Amino acid sequence: MKSVSPASYTPTLSQSVARHAYSLLLVLLVWPVMLIRLLVSRFRSQAAYARLRQRLGMTSADVPQEGGYLFHCVSVGEVVAASVVIKALQARPNAPPITISTTTATGAERVRAIFGDSVSHCYLPYDFPLLIGSWLKRQSPKAVVITEVELWPNLIHACWAQSRPVVVINARMTDKSARSYRKIPALFTPMLHKLTHVCAQGERDHRNYLSLGLPAHNLTLTNNIKFDQVAALTNDNHAGFLNLARGDRPVIIGGSTHEPEEDALLDMLEALLPDHPNLLLVLVPRHPERFAVVQRLIEQRSLPFISTSANSHIDASCNLVLVDEMGRLNQAYQVATIAFVGGSLADRGGHNALEPAAVSVPVIMGPNTYNNPVICEYLAQQGALYLAEDAKQVTAQCGDWLRNPDAARLAGEAGRAVLEANRGALSKTLDVLSMVRAQSQ
Repeated sequence: MKSVSPASYTPTLSQSVARHAYSLLLVLLVWPVMLIRLLVSRFRSQAAYARLRQRLGMTSADVPQEGGYLFHCVSVGEVVAASVVIKALQARPNAPPITISTTTATGAERVRAIFGDSVSHCYLPYDFPLLIGSWLKRQSPKAVVITEVELWPNLIHACWAQSRPVVVINARMTDKSARSYRKIPALFTPMLHKLTHVCAQGERDHRNYLSLGLPAHNLTLTNNIKFDQVAALTNDNHAGFLNLARGDRPVIIGGSTHEPEEDALLDMLEALLPDHPNLLLVLVPRHPERFAVVQRLIEQRSLPFISTSANSHIDASCNLVLVDEMGRLNQAYQVATIAFVGGSLADRGGHNALEPAAVSVPVIMGPNTYNNPVICEYLAQQGALYLAEDAKQVTAQCGDWLRNPDAARLAGEAGRAVLEANRGALSKTLDVLSMVRAQSQ
């Protein structure tokens, strides 16, 4: 395995003009909006104000740890996916210091929850050239590691200009994203040539990166690191998750839900309760700003429910729980009988089906699974995942599995078997990082 250094690449005049034009548009269109948001947040939320100041380069956060790794993770999902790599690096002798940048407050909270003070955290500045360049010099990382899809032209250019290697791990490149990149090749083609290495999470992603012009010697098919990441999460202590005990009553988890998936699951609950009066539905919205929205949806139906932020016990007569706290989804999956994974009836590409599969829970998703097509296709082929066309099919399949618990158990076991058969992306990713770090010495 060997990467060819991006230092040998020289952008054409048209490519340089394209990046400067992108930067100018970004400054003209985004900078004024961000300044207005900054002024508004100063009077509404000190936390948002501090975050925006960082993102606009007006202040810094933790003291940079020169010579280490800088991991960039957009939000919660990327932080969790990268966590297995970061923990493996931290476990090595003479472990390098690690800084994690995020763009969202929820991502920052997840960094603190997983790593405490063992890493530094900061917010990634907006992709204005001067901000990104000066921020990168202050951080002074030995290597920059981007998780999944967060490719910004000026961030990549600044790393290249400062001779800092950039590795994209668990890299995702959907067909839709590839089509978008091809529309502006003068902007995106040089960005790909400035990457040191890309670790593709699947055959589709590997193929699309090649088709966009990434040199084959700078691309490795590692497969999806989430197979290893979710395996590490299965030991998560769930004893404190309310008073649920798997097997005492059927529990359906609606995980990482978006609008209108909560409405669909509430319809399902009302349809199934006559035949399964002890059924429990647990709703876990994807984004914290929707907690109150989902609560209003429930209240409009006059359905009795409890929220986890205000309760630690479920009465036997309760059939509905709203998880209005971050970081509890994996705990919820561990007490599930059936899991619906959100973002799939809603057109969001579907979230991580491996998390419930890792704890032998049968999974249902809607038709939108383009974020992780290979994983979903393989789980479906093995009988671990049922792909529903619409909300009615979600309700019907849940009813079938509730009436046939042995079939549900076999589907759950098939999911765990898929997970065990596909682990190994972690070691391949660590090999790439070691190779890149050695070449940059």
